[in-house]
Amino acid sequence: MAKVEDCPGFETFGADVKAAREAKRLARKTLAEMVGIEWRYLANIENQGAIPSLPVMIQLIKVCGLPVERYFNPEIMREESDSGNGSATS
Repeated sequence: MAKVEDCPGFETFGADVKAAREAKRLARKTLAEMVGIEWRYLANIENQGAIPSLPVMIQLIKVCGLPVERYFNPEIMREESDSGNGSATS
């Protein structure tokens, strides 16, 4: 299992999942069941920086309503935050 240190762009993934889960008022066990994983594995993702497999990650992004581009195109997000305007151009 990959750790966040090995995957640039995923530094906030676990915290983002946890914040989204809490905002949706979902128990960890409920979210884990929704994406087909054990609640302990979800706890590792949220708290220990574990990076899930791609299928699990996609399910978490969908269910939690996270912006996919934050994790799969981190350069755009860095450019946006550096420019301060929040819009990216191609």
